[in-house]
Formats: sequence, C-alpha cells, structure tokens
Amino acid sequence: MAAAANTVLVRTRFAPSPTGYLHIGGVRTALFNWLFTRRHGGQFILRIDDTDQQRNVEAALAPILHGFRWLGIDWDEGPEVGGPHAPYYQSQRQAQYQAAVERLLADGFAYRDYAKTEEIAVEREAAEKEKRPFLYSRRFMATSDADRRRFESEGRTAVVRLKMPRDGTLAIDDQIRSRVEFDWAREQDHVIQRADGSCLYHLANVVDDHDFEITHVIRAEEHLSNTPRQIFILESLGYERPVYAHLPYVAEPGSKTKLSKRKLDKYLKNRDFAQICEHGRAIADALGFHPEAETFNPVIVDFYEQVGYLPDAILNYLALLGWSLDDRTEFFTRQQMIDSFTLDRVNRAPASFDPKKLWAFQDHYMQELPLEEKVERTLPFLERARVVASPSGDKVRRRLRQVIEAAGDRIKVAGDILDYADFFLPDDSVRYDEAAFDKQLRREAKATERLQRFRDRLAAAETFDPAELERLLQEFVTAEGIAVGNIIHALRVAVTGKSVGFGLFDALAILGRNASVARIDRAIGRR
Repeated sequence: MAAAANTVLVRTRFAPSPTGYLHIGGVRTALFNWLFTRRHGGQFILRIDDTDQQRNVEAALAPILHGFRWLGIDWDEGPEVGGPHAPYYQSQRQAQYQAAVERLLADGFAYRDYAKTEEIAVEREAAEKEKRPFLYSRRFMATSDADRRRFESEGRTAVVRLKMPRDGTLAIDDQIRSRVEFDWAREQDHVIQRADGSCLYHLANVVDDHDFEITHVIRAEEHLSNTPRQIFILESLGYERPVYAHLPYVAEPGSKTKLSKRKLDKYLKNRDFAQICEHGRAIADALGFHPEAETFNPVIVDFYEQVGYLPDAILNYLALLGWSLDDRTEFFTRQQMIDSFTLDRVNRAPASFDPKKLWAFQDHYMQELPLEEKVERTLPFLERARVVASPSGDKVRRRLRQVIEAAGDRIKVAGDILDYADFFLPDDSVRYDEAAFDKQLRREAKATERLQRFRDRLAAAETFDPAELERLLQEFVTAEGIAVGNIIHALRVAVTGKSVGFGLFDALAILGRNASVARIDRAIGRR
C-alpha cells in the first residue's frame, strides 16, 4: 500500500450531501481520508454530492463547511477554495454526466428503458413467488429508433439503465476488506438517468472521481454494495480503477447497529449519552438559546462546537473509532496522527460510539490547555450569554484568569465557564439557587446573624487573600464556638449564589472586599 501511494500523487475526496447536518460518522470518514492524504503528501478534495435536489437542504451546506473548518480538516480543492477541476457541485456538472450517458448508450453498455413502475413490480413479484433472484427481462428496452417511437407513441417515457453482465464475477482488492467478490448475475440493471434527464448518484460519482483524478476511494462500508455498478460504469467508459477502502461504520453506543442522527430519543436511554445531552442543554440554557433537537444532538458535529468541546479532542477520539496504532497509545497530536495513520490498521468491525470515552478525551485536552488559551476559548461564551460586554477589556480577562485557575479541572468544556457567570455580574445581579438559599439562610435561624458578624470582620480585614481569609474564618468560628459548617455554607450561597463551587476563600479573594461585603448585605436583606 505504501509503495503504491508513493508512486502517484494521492488524491482522496469526501463528498457530503447537503441533506442534513454533519454526522459524526461522516466526520470520521473525512478524517481518515484527510489523514491518509496528508501522510502521503497528497490532495484532499471536498465535493458536494447534491444530485438529489428533492432532499437537499440549502441551509445545511454552510454548517457542513463550517464544521470542517472548525475541526481543522482543510481541503485543497472544493467549495470556497476552488481548484482546476471546478465546479465541485454535482448539480453544476450535468453536461459531463450527459456526455457519459451518451457514451454508454452508444457503446451498448446502457439502454433506454420504457417500462412502467408497475410492470417492473409485476416481474419482481413473479421472481419472489418462484423464489429466484429478480432480473429484469429488458422487454421494454429500446434497441432502435423504431422501438423508441413505438414506446413513446404509447405514452411511455424512458429512463436509462445500465446493461449489466449476467454471468461471471467481479473481484475487488479492498485495502481494508482484502479480496471481495461479487456475482454479476445478482446485479440489477441500475437506473443511471431519470426520465426527466437528471442523472443519479452512481453515475455522477464515477464521472466525478475520474474527472477529479481521485486515486483512492476511502468511504463507508455501506457503499461496498454499490461498487460493482460503479466499476462497471468506469470500465465501460475506459476509466482507470481507483484503490478502494471501505471503512467500518460507527455504531450506536454499546451496539453494532449503525449510529443515526434520527434516533436521539433511543440514545437518551443510554446514561452516558444522556449526560452529555443534559450537560449541553444546561450550557445552551445559560446562553439563552434553544436549538432544535435535530442540530443539538451529540451525533451532529454542531453540538460540540456550541457546547465548547475542543476540535483536537474530537479528532483524536474519532481517529480511534476503527483504527489504532497499538494497544496502548491513545493521545496523538495532529502531526502524530498523520505520521501514524495507515489503512492496514483500520479494523473491519464496526466501532461503537462511546460518549463517556469522548468525554474523557475532552477532559484530557482541556486540562492540557495553557491558561491563556483557556481564556480565549471561554471568553466568547461569557460574551454570547451577555454576562460581559463584547469585546471584553483587560479587567474581564484578569477576572477570567482568576476564575479559571480557581476552577481547575471543573471546567471540562469551554461552556462550563457559565457556571461561574456570577463572578462577572454586578453584585446586585447574583442569581441564587433558591433551594440552597432556603436551606442555608431562610431555614437556619442564626445564619443571618452569623453572616452579619462575619461580614463586619471581612470589611475590616487588612488583607484579602485566600490564606488570610481562611485564618479569619477559623478565628471567627472559634470565637463563636461553632463548627465551620455552621457558617461556611451560608457564606458560599450569599456570595456566589450556589451551594457548590471551587474553594470559598478563592471565591472571596477573586470578588474582593467590596463585592463580598455587598453580596452578603444583599443576601441578608432578601431573607
């Protein structure tokens, strides 16, 4: 494989259809193409397979392109980039497809068929009753102009079908599945052009791969069954065969069934999947937007950007869905992935999508980020939620650095910074967890009295750093003859609005004397 790749300029492609948002399985396929191409110094082409005009969603194309850019999967030719093989949209290449259809008809590899749908159905039902494979009789095939005139005089319209072989076998040396053989007798006379003149995917796919000089077709295994008709087309047109590699599909969590973006309700029964969704939903709520279920779904790439995952974490995880370097290496830089990736280490079996494992990769990459990069990734979430002004100044950034350092590994994704939004809000805008407020302040008879006395000590403190604040509290509880728990929980709710969070003394020091005192006063006043 490596030797063959080194003798030619490797050109691979990924060809999404704009019929919906970018599926995590599609990203994995694109990633494997991209890694293979980059390793061999080749070119990665992005092509838009929009032959199915009835299903195309115009609004879906922009998120697809944006998703690839966000992930850092760049393309050498294609939409927004251009290139010598333009256009890169199948809907704009009908002339090329029509020319191929005419060649296939002229050379006897295709024919015009005037059969009606119900007539084909009758033949199919007869084959089922006789328990034999269905093969169309070709009784409505037009072999001459006279045939065409006769059929059309009956009000019939024609499609163009491939005239497939009826005997022999086709052998494919697949780079992942080794030698695969197909019995030609089981192949139908597939339609390549509709009655309205539009061409179908299989013809367009072959013509485009040839015109774009694709050397390696690396795609999902569900396309393996399409390969015989595509090879028949390309060889009938005199094209050279590309190298094929059919990847295992990405399966549902804990299953061997293919992962689908339309089964969100089913996947929510998986605890790990549900936790990722709930966590993302909490961030969306904090941002004040309510995305559609179709897009806010962990099977869709958009979800991860909206929540604040790191592209490197996603790509590293996806690289290991069906591929491995060895039995111990998990974390790779992008360059290490490129240097290590080979098709012979891709597994044949489906790889199950594991939300918990992806979360672990995200956690690892997030904790490895330098502080300043964490600031750059979290700040947009505060701005989008209108917690801080946009653009934010140095004061906000200083506060953000302090919060991030204090929060430590509690910030798993960039959107988690919204859990600490109250550190950036005016003191009279603190949002209280009402259940915690009731428990720690309203129902505890002496809570506000203690808070008032400790508040006075805070106001008089000479310094306001965490160590001094901890010493001050210890002195207070000793003087009061109470346990730390009799004051610290009420104090946390008063200044942060929540019953949990990072170290309280860090929180007080970040807020500063004036803000801490003002927040305690507000909490006492609303009791």
